[in-house]
Amino acid sequence: MGNEAYYFETKQLAAGYEGKPVVSNVTMKLKKGEILSLIGPNGSGKTTILKTLIRQLPAVSGAVMIGKNPMEQIHSADLARQQAVVLTERLRTEMMTVEDVVETGRYPYTSKFGILSSRDHQIVSDAMRITRIFHMKNQDFTKISDGQRQRVMLARALAQEPEMILLDEPTSFLDIKYKLEFLTIIRRLSREKKLTVIMSLHEVDLARRISDKIACFRDGILDRIGSPKDIFSDDYVTKLYHIRTEEVDPVFYDVISRI
Repeated sequence: MGNEAYYFETKQLAAGYEGKPVVSNVTMKLKKGEILSLIGPNGSGKTTILKTLIRQLPAVSGAVMIGKNPMEQIHSADLARQQAVVLTERLRTEMMTVEDVVETGRYPYTSKFGILSSRDHQIVSDAMRITRIFHMKNQDFTKISDGQRQRVMLARALAQEPEMILLDEPTSFLDIKYKLEFLTIIRRLSREKKLTVIMSLHEVDLARRISDKIACFRDGILDRIGSPKDIFSDDYVTKLYHIRTEEVDPVFYDVISRI
């Protein structure tokens, strides 16, 4: 990927509410197929940034570029084809099967009546196979486990055939087995399909293992961005989370330092 142009970029982005920045100084660059994880203490601005990157919130200042185009100039229908989103909000469904939910990912490509073509159905089936949920396609979405539900939401996002996917704390409700399964799928997609990924994570150990780049937020700014090796090269992570080493059992500190 050495000579490839950057696919996604933010330039001095500030994000917040009603014109007041919650987080600022956010400059990030990603190539196609790279995974960027956002980490930092609660309230540091990770979710606010993600909501700005998916246009749920307008930018306070700065710019977001997708390819060579400013994001605010991209038509909503075109953006829905380029960018898929998996948020922590629970999807409200009524009498919908797993397959029904995944099919909604094709809506950016259908007519106003939402009728799927044979190609749409094939893409939906492929997305369910990639995320290993095809065998449960006829099950009631509300009756499956959190881990399965999260994979359904990922399949729904993949059905959009996006170039980029954004996820807000996608592993928060999952046990370790499902966390690893979910992130393994994400990693494979980034490598095999050149899917660009931006996600917020609470688990810094997982961020270290899966990411090409890590963006660290603290006190309303992007404090540091770099490779996992750059971020975990010293005791920076303990400082990021305001952990005073003298207050931590040495055993726990040793674990943190080796994450």
